[in-house]
Amino acid sequence: MKNRILALTLLLASPALAEVTVTLEGVHNCCKSCTNGITKAITSVNDVSASAEGQTVTITAKTKASAKKAVEALLAAGYYGKGAEPEKSSTSSSATSKKRNEVTVTGAHLCCQKCANAMADAVKSVPGVTEHTVASKANTFTVKGEFTEADLIAAMNKVGFHGSVK
Repeated sequence: MKNRILALTLLLASPALAEVTVTLEGVHNCCKSCTNGITKAITSVNDVSASAEGQTVTITAKTKASAKKAVEALLAAGYYGKGAEPEKSSTSSSATSKKRNEVTVTGAHLCCQKCANAMADAVKSVPGVTEHTVASKANTFTVKGEFTEADLIAAMNKVGFHGSVK
């Protein structure tokens, strides 16, 4: 009997059963729709739960792979947070430093006017941007001027947003 209890204790303490927690800071979360969008994106991954308190999002997953998928789902939903682990998934390595005159951004979360205002302020802060079409509830927006994609994405990330630049 003692051996069975020891075996059960060792099994329960096994690292294979340990949960993975990822905490992201600076995620844009200005309203209930943002909170719902964050939670919905993360929990779309099996065996993952989420907590969104202010600009802090905590992801709890059964595996490292599930945690990574949850971070990727959050990015795909248009949100960004600092401290993404594992593998720093939330950085955009494909952003270029080549000057652009016009780009279209898709996939950014813009559920309300507060979101649109925060995004517009971020876009306007990019050196060389002269014009944008950021609007509440929009699925895409255009940015014009002479700027780099890397600067644009960095500005969006700084205020907790993510999107794809085309």
